[in-house]
Amino acid sequence: MTGSERRTAIIREIQESVLPVSGRKLASIHGVSRQVIVQDIALLRASGYDIISTNRGYILSTVKTVNRVFKVQHTDEQVEEELCAIVDLGGCIENVMVNHRVYGHIEAELNINSRRKVVEFLEDIRSGKSSPLKNITSNYHYHKVTADSEKTLDMIEDTLKEKGFLIEP
Repeated sequence: MTGSERRTAIIREIQESVLPVSGRKLASIHGVSRQVIVQDIALLRASGYDIISTNRGYILSTVKTVNRVFKVQHTDEQVEEELCAIVDLGGCIENVMVNHRVYGHIEAELNINSRRKVVEFLEDIRSGKSSPLKNITSNYHYHKVTADSEKTLDMIEDTLKEKGFLIEP
């Protein structure tokens, strides 16, 4: 078994276990030393896996998120109100999308998950020579929003509806 194959197996074993998996157990399964396992864990972390070391072993952080796309419309003056309504309820605005009749689908990444990021976004818009993407489609646009649960997304949807931003599909 190569090191890469072993690391793939380690991730699978940690993911499938309901309890933390000790370094000693992983070393025994793969016939290597605990030090090799520690090095494998470091390589796995460097490649993007969120592995947490506990006093009982390794666990993989699995922050579960759900997402929903909202079709909205509002004025430039209401951008802050819309974005804050989403982040205040625990949502992250992943992107903005428009469907232009000539140019087609246009999408821009946002990753706005706090009021601080809302302020930074608005400052960037105001200080530049650009305007919000929604302006090319008569204020109609879409946001992909992620959250920790469907309940959170439902609350965001209700709030956008109450504020008159949500467009029913």
